Amino acid sequence: MWRAIASNALTMLIVAVFLLGGLILWGQEEYRSEGPLSEGICLRVASGSNMSRVSRDLEEQGAISSGPLFRIGVDYTDKAGDLKAGSFLIPEGASMEEIVDIITRGGASTCGTEVVYRIGVTRSLVEVRELDPATNQFTETAEFNPADTETPVPAEYEKVREEPDTRYRVSVAEGVTSWQIVDSLKRFDVMSGEVSEVPAEGALAPDSYEVSDGADRAELVAKMLAAQEERLAAAWAARSDDLAVGSPEEALILASIIEKETGVPEERGLVASVFTNRLKQGMRLQTDPTVIYGITEGKGVLGRGLRQSELRRETPYNTYVIDGLPPTPIANPGVKSLEAAVNPPESDYLFFVADGTGGHAFAETLDEHNANVAKWRKIEAERANQ
Repeated sequence: MWRAIASNALTMLIVAVFLLGGLILWGQEEYRSEGPLSEGICLRVASGSNMSRVSRDLEEQGAISSGPLFRIGVDYTDKAGDLKAGSFLIPEGASMEEIVDIITRGGASTCGTEVVYRIGVTRSLVEVRELDPATNQFTETAEFNPADTETPVPAEYEKVREEPDTRYRVSVAEGVTSWQIVDSLKRFDVMSGEVSEVPAEGALAPDSYEVSDGADRAELVAKMLAAQEERLAAAWAARSDDLAVGSPEEALILASIIEKETGVPEERGLVASVFTNRLKQGMRLQTDPTVIYGITEGKGVLGRGLRQSELRRETPYNTYVIDGLPPTPIANPGVKSLEAAVNPPESDYLFFVADGTGGHAFAETLDEHNANVAKWRKIEAERANQ
């Protein structure tokens, strides 16, 4: 009997150890992963405050998912005594680990005003954002396109540029090309220095980067390069076994195509499954964004529809004509597209077409696809007649 009791106790102990280990791993991942903030906030830390008070404030403002987990992370990293008083900008998506670093590293600064330079696929805009004391949320007070030299720069921008406590960020959208990033950075007068050459396509990580007044452009590009290299390595390490791509470089190319094919985050997986299925079956990818990249070389947008002659012309990027993947990525993909490329869900889909809502209709057979195409053409015709 005692032997049975000892055996059961040992089993329960082993189970408890595994559960504890799993809980610790989950906690570490939650502490370091992207946070829930969709918009930056200004966190005020009063003199004499402590991490318990700060964690409650962060939880109330929706910046962290768990106050207790935040405090455990602080204690584990031995930073509870490093809390600084001041006002801190907590950017969108900041992880708990990043927030702890912000409020303990010193050099506290007022975050009542920030300038965000948004580098987008079709254009880049400078936004001036002011903190609303009533809601503790940022609201836009001015906006302009630095490429538009005929329109005067807003007075609000000129004013905040003279204020020493203005914060600056460069926010790079997913799907922007390397040329667009470098070209746009030239126009941001907050930064200095030159980028000697355009990095390889796909090698820059789309994200939001805090910069200081006078920050070096080349240093920011180097940071983007390092971040994308790390993201690609992490995605490839976690790849599924049955893939249609055989290297991280091919995964990056596929991820860039996925990024350009859909603006609906929930569709990335299905789009990845279509291209994966096509590659496995030896079907051509037949995707417009690759053809467009072959025409523009990533230098801006095409600004018109593709011509039949362009769809028939054999180029390294025309996936209607060539087999397999194009020779390089066609944009800089984000983390979710990288993950979709190396972990596509199982499906029998081989086709997709726009459905009129911003998303796509997926099909397993050519007959189903042709029916979806007919629906889309009808929608286009109705819109043209309105």
